[in-house]
Amino acid sequence: MKNIKDYLQQHFSEIVADIKLLVQAESPSTNKNAVDHCGEVLQHIFQKRLGIPAEVDAQQHFGNNLKFTFGDDKPQTTILGHFDTVWDTGVLEMREDNGKLHGPGILDMKAGLVQAIWAVRALAALDLLVGQRVVFLCNSDEELGSPGSKNWLSHHAQGSSQVLVMEPAIAGSGALKIARKGTGRYDVSITGLAAHAGNNPEEGISAVQEMAQQILFLHSLNAPELGTTVNVGIAHGGSRANVVAEHAELSVDTRVTCEQEAVRIHNAISQLTPYTAAVSLTVSGGQNRPPMRQTPASTALLERAQRVAHALEFSVEGKAVGGGSDGNFTAAMGLPTLDGLGASGAGIHARHEHILIADIVPRAALVAGMILGNVTIEG
Repeated sequence: MKNIKDYLQQHFSEIVADIKLLVQAESPSTNKNAVDHCGEVLQHIFQKRLGIPAEVDAQQHFGNNLKFTFGDDKPQTTILGHFDTVWDTGVLEMREDNGKLHGPGILDMKAGLVQAIWAVRALAALDLLVGQRVVFLCNSDEELGSPGSKNWLSHHAQGSSQVLVMEPAIAGSGALKIARKGTGRYDVSITGLAAHAGNNPEEGISAVQEMAQQILFLHSLNAPELGTTVNVGIAHGGSRANVVAEHAELSVDTRVTCEQEAVRIHNAISQLTPYTAAVSLTVSGGQNRPPMRQTPASTALLERAQRVAHALEFSVEGKAVGGGSDGNFTAAMGLPTLDGLGASGAGIHARHEHILIADIVPRAALVAGMILGNVTIEG
């Protein structure tokens, strides 16, 4: 592993330059033009560093998805990484201070993508990739739940001997992610009847009152002892203080650790009924990511990661987390999946989002070691 780490260290300034280039191509998930521009920058980096073009999966409503294939033998290592972010253009600036590099989406997860590119470049430059194939699946809508890419991801990941997810490591510890909760998103629309709140309130039917009752019910579905969370994250309704509210809306996030809870929560939310007569209520959405469970195969990947890290003179552990990723899909397919192999840092979806500059080379070398070890597993 020393030769791999030395190679990456020699090219450290180029790796950082690629990270900055990709981060500066801002890519909020809901802005197709911006995401596609970022995709073009990503294609430029792949072409420059690995000499491979993209297979473009064109999308109408979301950014285009990109597949990059290096090598044509088996076994196949599939690397998952998204290049959309939660940040609107111009909200955050890139800056460096105290060993940290800040920027929109730098931790989640553009630095991880670049580190994986350079991991493959190091292996190729050292002639260590003979006899296997590495496929990068880079999608554009992960922060939205991967609505336009999950089937594409699943199709191209089929047959992989391992799936490495370049989502960031757990903040503080640098731990890898061996299990994740399944996730769901629901929207609830409530319609009542408007009336003057002072002159004739009895003629109105308040959608806001109904909304309050529905929120209490939805939160009653929580079962923390089972790892189940239901959260009404957005609630708004009404038009004026002196008008009985005619309309209200809720946005609901759900997290589960098992399929039984996913079914319970989905049935409860999809079958919501009004508390107030004459109120109409509609529900859309559903469970969009299955739980990612720890399996013997993922445990074997974690143990290999720990051996690789030891050879690189650091250590990693594995932990379960509440957030979902595209690794949930591949794990549900029965593919050995290990998550959290991307950059280390803190501030996912927060204004202080940053990576730790000193960890760029070790984390890239860790990915290289995981790819290199795939030959041994198959052989």
